[in-house]
Amino acid sequence: MINESALLESQSLRNSVLDRTDVLDRVKALSLLPDGMHVTTAMVAAYFEVTAEAVRALVHDHRAELEANGYRVLTGPELSDFKQLSGIQSRTASLALFSHRAVLNVAMLLRDSEVARQVRVYLLDMEYLARTQPVENPVATHVASLDDRIDQRITHILGKTVVPMFNALIASAGEHRHELLELRQDIEHVERRLCQHHRRISFLEEGRAPEVSAELKGMTWQALERHVADLLRRDGCTDVVVRQAHKDRGIDVTARTAGGRTVAVQCKNHTSRRSIRSADMQKFAGAARAVDRVDVALFVATCNFSSEAQAIAKLSGVVMVDRHDLEAWSAGAPLKGLR
Repeated sequence: MINESALLESQSLRNSVLDRTDVLDRVKALSLLPDGMHVTTAMVAAYFEVTAEAVRALVHDHRAELEANGYRVLTGPELSDFKQLSGIQSRTASLALFSHRAVLNVAMLLRDSEVARQVRVYLLDMEYLARTQPVENPVATHVASLDDRIDQRITHILGKTVVPMFNALIASAGEHRHELLELRQDIEHVERRLCQHHRRISFLEEGRAPEVSAELKGMTWQALERHVADLLRRDGCTDVVVRQAHKDRGIDVTARTAGGRTVAVQCKNHTSRRSIRSADMQKFAGAARAVDRVDVALFVATCNFSSEAQAIAKLSGVVMVDRHDLEAWSAGAPLKGLR
């Protein structure tokens, strides 16, 4: 298997994996400008947890390669048009922009960043699995996606190695027994979540839509709000309140995490054929961030989110809980946004 440091030295190797920009969000959430396509130098620096000066130095050394992958500097009328379209409030005379490919390019060049190193490792792991996965039947009617093969590999490792290891440690543990039990529970939740994902893949391969449980499907919007409130209490939240419909101001449930952070939840009970629109997300983001100013904003839905709603959620820091996340949460998996 190629060592991740090889990406630092070989431009041809870097070019071979530049289409896998999805790996950026898999390692860490990448914030985008309002246009949903670009990030600034400061945003790149924040993502990789380095200084803006380090990013500028990298651009100076590898400008031609980065420009070939979407890096550019706006000035004059082009900058004015971009500010107007994206809503950026700045008097700067120039603005450096990075596309997703350019950000991934930075990850393969930046030496002194743990986040960049994780991106390189993930990229090469996927490439390795793609090259070594045996093909038993080249004319099969379906081929599992690379991401699904990675998930299956992780599930196998968890079930056959990690969980038994924790069982052995717990059996001989003393003062750390409680912590080990909690870690094992988290791992088992991950394993269950991956198994649910595999079942959804099977549905799609057979041409069927993944099912929402009969319990969730039969809930009224009032029942869904009460259900979410119960899940919050189960996961250690206090001061859980379901607001009255005519007084909710766009927020259905409020609570406080065990660590003291304030929580606001919007619940939407739609059929799986519908999706959450950008207007719904804008209304909730405004209520949670501008009016109530809560620490954790959760948008829980029994359907999926439109691409526009997803973009707004990322910009405003809203945690999206779609129908599959809700199924897993209801089944006992901890919700990432509350941790």
